[in-house]
Amino acid sequence: MEEVASIGIDLAKRSFQVHGARADGSVAYRRKLSRGKLLGFLGSQPPCTVAMEACASAHYWGREMGALGHEVRLVPPIYVKPFVKRNKNDAADAEAITEAAQRPTMHFVAVKTEAQQAQGMLFHTRDLLVRQRTQTINALRGHLAEYGVVAPQGQGQDQAVGRGARRRGLWPAGGGRRTGLAAAWADR
Repeated sequence: MEEVASIGIDLAKRSFQVHGARADGSVAYRRKLSRGKLLGFLGSQPPCTVAMEACASAHYWGREMGALGHEVRLVPPIYVKPFVKRNKNDAADAEAITEAAQRPTMHFVAVKTEAQQAQGMLFHTRDLLVRQRTQTINALRGHLAEYGVVAPQGQGQDQAVGRGARRRGLWPAGGGRRTGLAAAWADR
């Protein structure tokens, strides 16, 4: 049997579809492997090109496969779609990934290091928190506008919002027990 020149893997949560191709493009094998058996299988293969779609777990798997001596290529999903020849399923996707990775003009995504992934995660998490804070402030301003309180824009306007709400009787002026809108605002 000839050596496999490239392997295409369709990643999933529990099972992976693997498509091996020889240098001439012919099919060497098609296999479905569980998550725990994937690295063992790839470790038994001679070093070759391993291609995957650039998806959520592709960078992790790319680092693991690179450590086994394989050349890892991550293909953007939009470039894989034209190579799907028949119904969309895991086996057809793995074959399309293999085919796309063999194209000489294909653009690939670089495998990220753990540090690069961590930095990206921090950036995206902070961005999410800022967007959620802005949504909350805008929602509160909208609710107060229904009571005739026009709250100034900006996140540091808590006192002005409180004064406007107190003038309309929506917020208690003294200690007392807060109810409704005042309680919700005080608990934030």
